[in-house]
Amino acid sequence: MWIGTKNSCMAGVQERQYEEFFGGFYFDEDALSKDISLDGLDKELEEHKNYDVLISILTNGEKQRDMATMVEGNLGHIEQDLIQDYIKDNDSLVLLHDQIHDCDIVLSQIGSLLSGFQLAETKLAAFVEEIVAPPGLVNAIIDGEVNDDYIKSLNMLSKKLRFAQVDPLLNASKALKDIKQELERLRKKALSKVSAYVIGIFSSMRKPGTNIQILQQNLLQKYRHLVLFLKEHGIEKYNDVCAAYVDKMNKVLSEDFRVYLEALESLKLDIGVSTDVIGYDANVVDLIPRGREQLRNHRFMFSLGERSNILKEIDQPGLVPCISEANSLKYPYEVIFRSLQKLLMDTASSEYIFIKAFFRDESMFYRVFEGPVAVIDENMKLTLANSHDAICLMLMICITKKHQLVMSNRRLPCLDTYLDKALIYLWPRFKTVFDMYIQSLYQCDAKMLWVDGTHPHHIVRCYMEFTASLIQLNAECGDGQLDMSLKRLRLAVDDLLVRFAEKFATQKLKHLFLLNNCDMAISILKEAGEEAKELRRYFEEKLESNLVSFVDELLMEYFGDLIKFVKNHISEDLISYTECPNIADVEPVVKNFAVKWRTALELMHNEVVTCCSNFVSGMAILKAAMAQLLNDYNRLSECVKMIPGGSSLNRNLVSITSISYEIRKYSRTL
Repeated sequence: MWIGTKNSCMAGVQERQYEEFFGGFYFDEDALSKDISLDGLDKELEEHKNYDVLISILTNGEKQRDMATMVEGNLGHIEQDLIQDYIKDNDSLVLLHDQIHDCDIVLSQIGSLLSGFQLAETKLAAFVEEIVAPPGLVNAIIDGEVNDDYIKSLNMLSKKLRFAQVDPLLNASKALKDIKQELERLRKKALSKVSAYVIGIFSSMRKPGTNIQILQQNLLQKYRHLVLFLKEHGIEKYNDVCAAYVDKMNKVLSEDFRVYLEALESLKLDIGVSTDVIGYDANVVDLIPRGREQLRNHRFMFSLGERSNILKEIDQPGLVPCISEANSLKYPYEVIFRSLQKLLMDTASSEYIFIKAFFRDESMFYRVFEGPVAVIDENMKLTLANSHDAICLMLMICITKKHQLVMSNRRLPCLDTYLDKALIYLWPRFKTVFDMYIQSLYQCDAKMLWVDGTHPHHIVRCYMEFTASLIQLNAECGDGQLDMSLKRLRLAVDDLLVRFAEKFATQKLKHLFLLNNCDMAISILKEAGEEAKELRRYFEEKLESNLVSFVDELLMEYFGDLIKFVKNHISEDLISYTECPNIADVEPVVKNFAVKWRTALELMHNEVVTCCSNFVSGMAILKAAMAQLLNDYNRLSECVKMIPGGSSLNRNLVSITSISYEIRKYSRTL
């Protein structure tokens, strides 16, 4: 092709010359096959004045096309020749292919064999690395100081010892037998050195002034891997170390608790001895003449008061004896008990956590605390045997139950047995003392304890304060165990009140005494809250009954003829008569009332104000008495109007308005 496309075989130089000559004109091969107008071509060539150049290019193009045709023909012949050659050598090529395949198989087998050698080398190197003790390790174990670096060496030795014990086949290897003696020597040396070092630290715990918890946290915890090494590779040494720790800590803690208990004993405020039990003997009678201070101290064992604050401070720090002694402070035993239990809980919690982390053997804790718990148990048994303070015993029960909750929240079971045992000690003793209270009331001499006066008896006041205290504590943590006991105690006091009341000469004083005691009981029970509502309702009914009876006796004393006449002759509805009255029967009653009613009313008012211990109760009695008086006199007046000739007594009748006015006057003074 003489003028071709951009995909033709024309040389690059010729193509550029052609493009420069024709100024961008482009011809394809199809143009060669067409008739070319010579006239048109001449015109074009003349315009460019390069006809000779064009003739040269056309001539070269013809030559190149002939050459391309020749090359294509040659290539075809060569291709056929090559195909014939391959056909002739076909068998040889197949044989070569098979030989190459066989070589691949051999090479693959050789590769697998080499991989096996490499694996064996790796395992052998690891085996050697695991069993061989390098000189640096040997020197560190034998001569090194026990510190962080020693622990690293110990862990390395532990790994080697562990490796030799994992696979029984390894124990049969000759290489291991050669090194095993050296490893065993290192093991024994390490066990001896580690056990001596750890026991030395334990011995320092017995030095005076040592803070054991800080020593455990800052030093021993750091070296817990030493004990783990002993436990894994030398159980006998490990047992020796555990025994040494148990022995030393048992003695240290036992002594610490013994010293603390002795210091606390000097702070104890003695409350409640056998002679302080309600109604025990004549000592109770002497309380009032001894003065208010003695009475207050005696009643302290029956009243909860501020002693209940101990339950709000259940997890506060315990007492520091030296500070309390410096300030001359004394405490009820429940305060001392809480401090002791608080120290026990904190010490036991710290020790349990340490033993669990350091030795990984929780059973050691109970061996460590055998001594301290024995010291506390001995003290508790002695204290309980001499305690007659029921409030203190109940507070100790509440404290123990709250401490159980504290340990539960800490999720530590280490004191479960001790706290359960403490409750087993406390409940029977409380019930024993409680029974003593009841028996003392039944067995006491009412004549000896009786005080000639209608105000609330001090024994009843003690009982009500004691009852209110137990009701509050029963609601706090008594689990309802006191319900029946409180009923028994109420019956015992009711019996004592009746025996006291029988000592009064008149029914009026008897009812007044009972009324005042019931009123006092209600006032105390109100302070105990809703938990005491059932018992409060009982005394309210008892008060109402005695109030009605007292009002009847009071009116009978000051307006006896009026009351008797109305009861005997006039019905409540003022329609019928129990006995038909006449003017002679009613005249002395009307005239006597007209003469003395004001004076009698004043005397009655003064007596009620004087004899009633409670202002509100006195007002209730007066209102009830005057309302009854007004009602009875109104019935008398209506009766007079119906009796034949009764009009003659009109001038002697006192108007209801006058009586009401006088009653309102006294009401305003209350």
